[in-house]
Amino acid sequence: MSKTPSFIDPVERERAHSGGAYVDFYAEALAASKQFRKEYAGRLDVVKWSDMPLERSADGLIKHIINERMDTKECCVDIYMQFIPPGGATGTSRHLSEEVAYVVEGHGYDHHFDVRFDCKDEYVWEWDKAPKTFEWGPGDFIYIPPYCAHKRFNTGDAEARVIVVNSRIMKAIGFDWFDQLEPAAGFEDVWQPPAD
Repeated sequence: MSKTPSFIDPVERERAHSGGAYVDFYAEALAASKQFRKEYAGRLDVVKWSDMPLERSADGLIKHIINERMDTKECCVDIYMQFIPPGGATGTSRHLSEEVAYVVEGHGYDHHFDVRFDCKDEYVWEWDKAPKTFEWGPGDFIYIPPYCAHKRFNTGDAEARVIVVNSRIMKAIGFDWFDQLEPAAGFEDVWQPPAD
């Protein structure tokens, strides 16, 4: 009976059991998970309207419905309501996660600047110069692709309200790429221009 030849290098076998100091990463992860589950049980199941904070953001006035800082049981998405004044607009932003939105009231349109990228030695991003236009009204769903620069316009004579949902997952896996390219009118004081 012939023996199957080993492809394991004896040097590698010796190195496998030696090296740096011992750590407790695995044990710490187990303990952290146990602590998380204990704390999770006390998190909010319901967020009352009066506990949803307003924010003057560079994208305009928003009301946070669910946010990672609000101590809720939701761990994957952030949800907020945009308030767009009559004839007004949001700022222009882009983020690596998809965005979905639901129009509660109002009429208007979105500008979406599609993106193309290449990855050789580093990422190279290029956005369309001319936007695609998508009209919306009450009850409509709006989809914004990943890293698509976008801006929302209210064409009505009353305030538009739009519920926006963004995923936190891209941030958790190391792609926290989120830029406010320009602020909404009247919110320049809270804008932080992107680095590039």
